Amino acid sequence: MSASPNLDLVRSLYEGRERGDFGSVEWAHPQIEWIIADGPTAGSWTGLAGMAESFRGMLGAWEDLRVEVDEYRDLDGERVLVLHHLSGRGKTSGLEIGQVPYKGATLLHVRDGKLTRLVHYWDRERAFADLGLTPEAGSR
Repeated sequence: MSASPNLDLVRSLYEGRERGDFGSVEWAHPQIEWIIADGPTAGSWTGLAGMAESFRGMLGAWEDLRVEVDEYRDLDGERVLVLHHLSGRGKTSGLEIGQVPYKGATLLHVRDGKLTRLVHYWDRERAFADLGLTPEAGSR
């Protein structure tokens, strides 16, 4: 069975993030809704400029930041949930992210080959609760 086009799009996005590439935006709808549901920088932004503003603030604190995918879950015809953790080092503190317990999740909404909404959770358990899901394993 082949992966859905939505899952293929999300995987290609995260392949770049696993290499530390956060610069591309061709995957985003011009009016993307960008949400950070919890954590120190919680908020909501709209459009590419809003997404870039939020992302710059987050990226500016880290060196060699990488997203490492634990699992992809194709939820339905429009939504993909990505379970992940981070690696990298604080620019000021030098603290390795791996020293901090972090298991996050991102819910991505895809329509017509573009991401229209992205909800980032610093707390994976909150994502499961918000979506009515359980943490049992799925497919990478």
